[in-house]
Amino acid sequence: MKFVDEVTIRVTAGKGGDGCLSFHRGPNNPKGGPDGGNGGIGGSVVLVGHESLNTLIDFRFKPLLRAKNGQPGGSQQKTGAQGVDLEVPIPCGTTVIDEDTLQVLGDITKEGQRMTVANGGSKGVGNAAFKSSTNRSPRRTTRGKIGEERALRLQLKVLADIGLLGLPNAGKSTLIARVSHSKPKIADYPFTTLVPNLGVVQVDAERSFVVADVPGLIAGASQGHGIGTRFLRHLSRTVSLLHLVDLAPLDGTDPIENVKIVENELMTFSDAFSEKDIWVVGTKIDVLDEERKSELSERLRLEFSERVVHLISAVTGEGIDDLVQGLSLHVEAQRESQKDTQTTSTFEKFSADILRHELDLKRSSGDKALGLDEDEVEVVYTNE
Repeated sequence: MKFVDEVTIRVTAGKGGDGCLSFHRGPNNPKGGPDGGNGGIGGSVVLVGHESLNTLIDFRFKPLLRAKNGQPGGSQQKTGAQGVDLEVPIPCGTTVIDEDTLQVLGDITKEGQRMTVANGGSKGVGNAAFKSSTNRSPRRTTRGKIGEERALRLQLKVLADIGLLGLPNAGKSTLIARVSHSKPKIADYPFTTLVPNLGVVQVDAERSFVVADVPGLIAGASQGHGIGTRFLRHLSRTVSLLHLVDLAPLDGTDPIENVKIVENELMTFSDAFSEKDIWVVGTKIDVLDEERKSELSERLRLEFSERVVHLISAVTGEGIDDLVQGLSLHVEAQRESQKDTQTTSTFEKFSADILRHELDLKRSSGDKALGLDEDEVEVVYTNE
């Protein structure tokens, strides 16, 4: 299945039915008076969250969505049928933005959650409603109103408990493949990961959590270098972040400085990330001797004394069990305390920063500057 995480659609609600102009005529009542009925209300466009969906690709082929019109009223004061609401299934984790005003309309995060994005037009009134003591034969009716129409931008942010962060080739994909059934592409060159990967980590029969791996960041990513910050929006919903750092980089750079480079790009994208817990995880310790491993462990814990620090090898499995157990307890604690529920101000801050970066990127270079063709991008989501 192709992965599309942003689309623009146009939604149009149904028009209200017109009121009817009619006078009752019968064998024994030739002048029965006005009996024109009201029209029906136009159908609305409603977005509905579905957990079974994980891409917005369907909207690439159907960007215009229109609800049914209300039916006109009839004689004998018959009310026209109401227009049927158009219910549009979308993935949970989708933010809805008004394309014209750039206002965030809301967020679909739960199965069955509903959001009305275009209200149907009001009904027209038949002439029977205008009958009075001074106007026994009204010929006045009103027409149904036009339904709302608007352009919407849908942005999908994957729903995960833990987000993986780091430079390209820091071992993010290798880790997610080790701890879950996800099968991301793994290779010995940068930017192997071009789209978010999700993996479900099954700790035991009753405990599990979801990990999201996004493409790596490099210096200048906030200005569009590398793959840029296009996929950082997917980390905005996570409980916490794991910052993976290669302890034996081939270019000889300092791991501590590499952590600072990535987090500088992260905070440049949105300083709302500072409100999240960030764990530091040193990777590839299997290629280090004990002296070098001890030295880097001490430096990491000294530099990031307020954070949780782990050293692992996704190849040999060293340190993996401790990391998974620690993450499981951390996620469970966050769920119980409901700390993973973002405040309204944090959500608004993330949404504003995400939209600002999207607009800046499109103004400066357009989508093609990313080097990604959405028709060639594939989502990897394993839940086994």
